[in-house]
Amino acid sequence: MNEIRAAADTYLKIRRSLGFKMKNDGKLVNQFVYFLEERGAVYITAAIALDWAMQPKSCHPAYWRYRLWAIRRFAKYVQALDPRTEIPQSGVLTQRYPRRTPHIYTQAEIIRLIEAAKGTRKTPKGLWGATFSTIFGLLAVTGMRVAESVNLNREDVDLSEGILTILETKFKKSRLVPIHASTTKVLRQYARLRDSLFPKLQTGSFFVTEHGRRLTAKHVGKKFLALTRKIGLRGAKGTPGPHLHDLRHAFTVRTMLAWYRSDVDVEGHMPELSTYLGHVNTDQTYWYISAIPELLSLAAKRLEQT
Repeated sequence: MNEIRAAADTYLKIRRSLGFKMKNDGKLVNQFVYFLEERGAVYITAAIALDWAMQPKSCHPAYWRYRLWAIRRFAKYVQALDPRTEIPQSGVLTQRYPRRTPHIYTQAEIIRLIEAAKGTRKTPKGLWGATFSTIFGLLAVTGMRVAESVNLNREDVDLSEGILTILETKFKKSRLVPIHASTTKVLRQYARLRDSLFPKLQTGSFFVTEHGRRLTAKHVGKKFLALTRKIGLRGAKGTPGPHLHDLRHAFTVRTMLAWYRSDVDVEGHMPELSTYLGHVNTDQTYWYISAIPELLSLAAKRLEQT
């Protein structure tokens, strides 16, 4: 085993021990090391890293940037072991994926989605309707990511205090999410139905399937596609339409619109909204202002008044 491959193995072990999954990045690092071996390179250079990053010619240029970013982190580690190592500059590849303009659901559309979920085809346990209607409603009123909702365990849902504990999700961030009393009431009703059908625990998950097992994001996504076609928000199979993640976007936009219309200090409250959503920084939240015309207009008017 050469020194760079040994360094790659150690690097990935260290990163994983710190809680990083390194699923995709790990594959890229190993592919890069193999590329170095094929080239007969004994140390990393910026030129060879860039050459490797741009190998797939049919992909979006933003993927080249991602590949180079993964190798930059690895190169920083290797440089401590071999001073000859060159770290690729961060500004060499700047192309990013274009951000899709989200569909901002109206209240009527959300109600139609929840009601359609309640009418899900009857099953032996009769739980699917309650499960999907409750989870769609929760996503709409909290702006949670779907993975965060299905990963909720029973101890993460405090129905006495009305607080959800979101543990180490995207970007390894944990947070507390306060919920309205009406949301707590619906979650309590769901928990009672779930426990009456499955008095013996089969999983620690708050949301469960008809068989009492943990619900998955795939379950939710599949049902969402079927229901949005049924209620006319999406056309036939294969045609574009609203995304499940757009419920999160809609929550964020509604919150910001309410602030602007009520003359609230939006800038002062933005860190709170970012924390509630689990964003790394407020830049991710401010993006909605430029993405949604009405928000951009309100922000511009507010700026003119200052």
